[in-house]
Amino acid sequence: MSTVEGTLLAHVTHTDDTHSLLAKASGECLVRIEWFRPAEFHFTDDTGREVGTAGAEHFIKTWQLTLGTEQGRRLLLTRRGHLSTEWQLTETDPHRSPAPEVLGRVTASTHDAWIGLQQYVVETAPGLDVSERRTVIASVVCLHLLRRPPGSSSA
Repeated sequence: MSTVEGTLLAHVTHTDDTHSLLAKASGECLVRIEWFRPAEFHFTDDTGREVGTAGAEHFIKTWQLTLGTEQGRRLLLTRRGHLSTEWQLTETDPHRSPAPEVLGRVTASTHDAWIGLQQYVVETAPGLDVSERRTVIASVVCLHLLRRPPGSSSA
């Protein structure tokens, strides 16, 4: 993970098909991600304390992840449409009326189609605290895992 300018902020290591580690560029652990099939994830800190969750109702064609933050706040990361490459971060379902405040967005693009490399741009509102932003960033790793599971034909 990097800034728009290309400065490395963090990297993801997949230790096996169910465990990933999101670490700062310095190597310091930000969050461990454990994947419970079919589409449930738990985030823990380096002491093993749960600091967030993410889950989806459907493994295939995931259109919404429900996030749980360390403070118990529930957030939704919802894809705008079946072919959309953008997900909106809200507290309530964006498909219901009235439309909720958008707290952030994640946009995916293909960086290298040959090897299946995806780029995700994450934008969050200033009102999210550090632990909530950490949960959102970890959920992007989950989105990627759901879209391109370990062992699939693409990287």
